[in-house]
Amino acid sequence: MSAKNSIREEELIEGCLKGNRKSQRLLYERYSGSFLSLCMRYIKDMDLAQDVLVEGFMKIFDNLSQYKKEGSFEGWMRRVMVTQALQTLRKNKRLSMEVNLDDSEREFTAAPNVNVLEVEELLQLVASLPVGYRTVFNLFAIEGYSHQEICKMLGISENTSKSQLSRARAMLQQKLSINGTKTVKNGR
Repeated sequence: MSAKNSIREEELIEGCLKGNRKSQRLLYERYSGSFLSLCMRYIKDMDLAQDVLVEGFMKIFDNLSQYKKEGSFEGWMRRVMVTQALQTLRKNKRLSMEVNLDDSEREFTAAPNVNVLEVEELLQLVASLPVGYRTVFNLFAIEGYSHQEICKMLGISENTSKSQLSRARAMLQQKLSINGTKTVKNGR
């Protein structure tokens, strides 16, 4: 077992609360990979996503005393990271809720060969969504937030959240149909 995984989470938390740099480094090493993936779901630019990751960990360390040991520690940290990603989007004025009524009125059907897609391909399809659609889709479908929570986080109405999710799903279905056609043509 590696050093970063041999120390119990409770010990890492206590060490971080005391300002122990080794504990902070171990906590960062334990979770940075999965949290970078989380940041990349919201922020396409790798450099900016890495900045969000570092800023998120700084907030985790600064606010660790607020963790009440109710629920999952990883879930608490995940919430901090998502909030940091959303703040970065807002700060960079990239979080705009796109509305294209023409596209939302169309019906799409999923490609018959959807199961041949790899996880990486699906994540790339989600990453290719417009920022507003991608953000709501990530918050709802991947992070598990309700529309009520999303509207508070993003400062939008609940109906806007629902319509963004609906449009994101429709766009993904369209992309899956196109990708399914390409997959069949490539012989996979």
